[in-house]
Amino acid sequence: MSDKRLYNTVARSLLELIDNGVYPTGSRLPAERNLAEQFKVSRVTIRQALVALQARGKVDIRTGSGVYVLEDIDPGHESLPKVNAFEVTEARSLFESEVAALAALNISDEELDKLSGCIEKMASDDPDDEEAAEMADREFHLTIAAASGNSAARHIVELLWKMRDELPQVKEVYEAVCLEDTSQRGDEHMEIYVALRKRDPAAARVAMRKHFARLLGSMLDITEEQALERIRKKASESRHRFLKIASI
Repeated sequence: MSDKRLYNTVARSLLELIDNGVYPTGSRLPAERNLAEQFKVSRVTIRQALVALQARGKVDIRTGSGVYVLEDIDPGHESLPKVNAFEVTEARSLFESEVAALAALNISDEELDKLSGCIEKMASDDPDDEEAAEMADREFHLTIAAASGNSAARHIVELLWKMRDELPQVKEVYEAVCLEDTSQRGDEHMEIYVALRKRDPAAARVAMRKHFARLLGSMLDITEEQALERIRKKASESRHRFLKIASI
């Protein structure tokens, strides 16, 4: 069974246990090691399953504390707005830059180690590890949000990531960009990490803004190329059709 299907299977099993009250609202889930033994999978698979549940708003992963079951929210409050990739990225730049500055004042050595591990995963040149790299990217940013020590700011960053991961039109653009700029992404995350390690709020803010400025530029290039490709395809189809008619 592929890693993707495996962690989805574990996530569904955990969700069933939560829905059946085995792990009630507010309770803390067993440690990763214990869950790995329970489901007979690796801790990496457990971590991926928990991240998937967090994206669905079912659990809250609290660095250094554990994973807690969240209360079910009225679906009406869970609906996401109709926004495009540029709006999401612009909002992320605004919020995450300030969150990074705040995190620089509060981040722990443990959280810095976690960020370093995320960068290592993002630096992988193996195409088969692209999904792991994407998850590491997500974990990097959410760890910074958690390190800010501000629950409201953390919630906003998590919501923006929810839009990035769950809105098809946004996710499509991000996936296209991430395939093109893996090396730059790694360098930019390293710059953010170095600023946080120095506990330098101004440098952390600038590094995060620089990351999103480049990301927006890449998005413009990608969407422009996609638009040109659609035009080329349409022109090719029209040329073929009219040449076919002319040959009758």
